[in-house]
Amino acid sequence: MTVFISGGCKNGKSFLAQSAALRLSGGRNLYYVATMIPSDGEDRARIARHRADRAGLGFRTLELGRDVSRCLALAAPGATFLVDSVTALLLNEMFPGEQYAAPDPDAPRRCVDGLLRIAAEAGNAVFVSDYIYSDAARYDAFTENYRRDLASVDRALASACDTVLELCSGRATVHKGVWDI
Repeated sequence: MTVFISGGCKNGKSFLAQSAALRLSGGRNLYYVATMIPSDGEDRARIARHRADRAGLGFRTLELGRDVSRCLALAAPGATFLVDSVTALLLNEMFPGEQYAAPDPDAPRRCVDGLLRIAAEAGNAVFVSDYIYSDAARYDAFTENYRRDLASVDRALASACDTVLELCSGRATVHKGVWDI
C-alpha cells in the first residue's frame, strides 16, 4: 500500500506517517528515509525531535537527501518506507552543490522518478510533503517556482498512491482511497 500525506507545517504529518508505516509494516523491515540535510541549529533540533519521536519503534534510518530511490537497494525486500519529506528532497535536488547557485531544472523530474520508483517497488510506502499552496501572498520568482515544482511532484505522487490524505489541525481528510489506519 502507498500513502501520500500532505498538510501544513508542524501539523502532525510525521506522527501520522509513523503510525501508518508501523501498521503497514507489521513490525518488519521498517525504514525511515530522512531527506533533510540540516543547515542550521533549528534543522538539527527538528531532526533530534523526529529521532526521539521514533526511538524504540523499530525504524532503521536511511539519510538520503538526494537520489532517494537508493533506499530500495539498502533495504530488505518487501520493506516499508516512510519518506519524510518530499519538500526537503526537492530543495536538495534543486541545489545539489552550492546553496546560492541557480536551481537545477531537472530536479522535479528526478524527484518524481525516484519517488514513483519507491511507490512501485516497495512493499509499502508512506510519503510526507508540506502543503504550501494556499497562501495568498505573492512571492519572488524563486519561491513561486519552488512552489510550482513541489506541486507538480506532489500531484504525480498523489496520482500514484493508493491513499491521499491532507492533514489540517490534526484532522485527516481523505482525498483518495481508504484510511483505516
